[in-house]
Amino acid sequence: MPVLNLKPTHKPVQDYYKALRQTTKQMSLLHEGAVAPHFANLLRACASRVGWTLQEQFQIPRKGQRPLRADGVLLDSYKLRHGVWEAKDSSDDLAAEVKKKFAQGYPQDNILFQAPDRAILVQDGRILIDTGLTDPAKLVDVLQEFFAYQPPEFEQWDRAVAEFKDRVPELAQSLLALIETERKENKRFRDALATFKELMREAINPNISDQAVEEMLIQHLLTERIFRKVFNNPDFAQRNIIAREIEKVIDALTSRHFSRHDFLKNLDRFYGAIETTAATIDEFSEKQDFLNTVYENFFQGFSVKVADTHGIVYTPQPIVDFMVRSVDDILKREFGKADGLASDGVAILDPFVGTGNFILRVMRQMPKSKLPHKYAGELFCNEVMLLPYYIASMNIEHEYYELTGRYQPFEGISLVDTFELAEGRQMPLFAPENTQRVQRQKNTPIFVIIGNPPYNAWQVNENDNNKNRKYPVLDQRVAETYSQDSMATNKSALSDVYVKAFRWATDRIGEEGIITLITNNSFIEDTPFDGMRQHLAEDFNRVYVLDLKGNIRRDSMRDGIPLGEQHTVFGLAAMVGISITFLIKDASKKN
Repeated sequence: MPVLNLKPTHKPVQDYYKALRQTTKQMSLLHEGAVAPHFANLLRACASRVGWTLQEQFQIPRKGQRPLRADGVLLDSYKLRHGVWEAKDSSDDLAAEVKKKFAQGYPQDNILFQAPDRAILVQDGRILIDTGLTDPAKLVDVLQEFFAYQPPEFEQWDRAVAEFKDRVPELAQSLLALIETERKENKRFRDALATFKELMREAINPNISDQAVEEMLIQHLLTERIFRKVFNNPDFAQRNIIAREIEKVIDALTSRHFSRHDFLKNLDRFYGAIETTAATIDEFSEKQDFLNTVYENFFQGFSVKVADTHGIVYTPQPIVDFMVRSVDDILKREFGKADGLASDGVAILDPFVGTGNFILRVMRQMPKSKLPHKYAGELFCNEVMLLPYYIASMNIEHEYYELTGRYQPFEGISLVDTFELAEGRQMPLFAPENTQRVQRQKNTPIFVIIGNPPYNAWQVNENDNNKNRKYPVLDQRVAETYSQDSMATNKSALSDVYVKAFRWATDRIGEEGIITLITNNSFIEDTPFDGMRQHLAEDFNRVYVLDLKGNIRRDSMRDGIPLGEQHTVFGLAAMVGISITFLIKDASKKN
């Protein structure tokens, strides 16, 4: 249970009352818009003390109805909601507002209704505190009770986190040892594993290490139950074309003297806590946020070195929204396509899909009547890592079900290294169905490329030395364009994966289309990128770049001012400068 260390004399409380007094001098009635920012600052300061965050204007989903909008919610590091805050005017009848909100369906487990001079705290459907706020001690009492609330499911989850923080890596190491034993003694498993590794080297990376392949098996083994139970998807391992291939290897691994259930029974309480906690979350996307964090904190724990080299940074939702809406608008304004992203012939590709956020937002942008056609033949995405691929598959298929009311497998997603598609080699890509999907994508003229390239190239663990993946054709394209026309002496920065992404996307889009990527912003001004800037200007009719700044490593303390995660859109996940780029190529217009 979190303990909020707060006293009336502490700075956040004093700052709140000081701001309130200043506002009172300016107006006789304190309306919500004037006072809410002050109380939000107080809640934010309190939340930081217990490792939580305050998210303002939070949408609370309701099945079959428009979402409710709360002034703020308290979220822990697992994206679990601990409390809801509603701000009201000084002229409001607060008790009447409470009844009104509950009639609309607002949650009653832990919700704080606050006006400048009064607060009502409701927990588990009953009023716990109804008090004036002119006395700072009363305010502190309300906040401490608000932050102390802990539903039984969350208490169970907290205990599970404490107990199993180190257990998953230990279990994974046990699995690695078991794999080594079975490789020596189990011919069926040895043959299945060899076939699987060969598939991985053909489909993903010819240099991928044995350890990386084995860790993929472990990730699947440890997380398959979550996909089945938390997402209520019992047929996941049979439906997903990649999971089916991995299940063949798992079946061989477990064929002799241990069962999957028996081996994992030591984690039953941990899985049970995940499932019980997730059951308190109704909305699919909120479950996904929760499990993303569970994955980052537990299931990557046994292979941190490999995970770090993948450079995964998930794009904040407001940025995804902006990029998708902007592309939709550009299609209408620049290309005369009245239906924007939903227009026939506008094939869309996210080459680095992660867990599917861009594709989901694209689907929501379309009229529902247009979605089946786009979903079946003009929506594509690629992912090179196994678990994000699994999650993206489920997310996209679930979103389609939510929007249309019927389930349809998404055949536009491929497990493949996007950059490998530029190399021109013809090879089987993991499973026949996956190969067919990749080929269909390659045969389709792509009009829109949108996404967030990884900040580091796909790397492999060979003798504990991480080596960047080489792409001869793509590297040559960078060399003969961006590098050749650069005046810089040191051009090593052009080996960055996001530079490859721009080069690949430019070649893939052909004579007409739109590219929008969120990337490192070093290409905007840095000297080694002068050739890249030249070619982007030559290759496209219009180039729009939004520089979001945020190079914390470079700029912190430059003017004596320390900068931190609040000064960059990705927080601590990416402390480099960030930009959003829109590249527009219209064959009917001259550059």
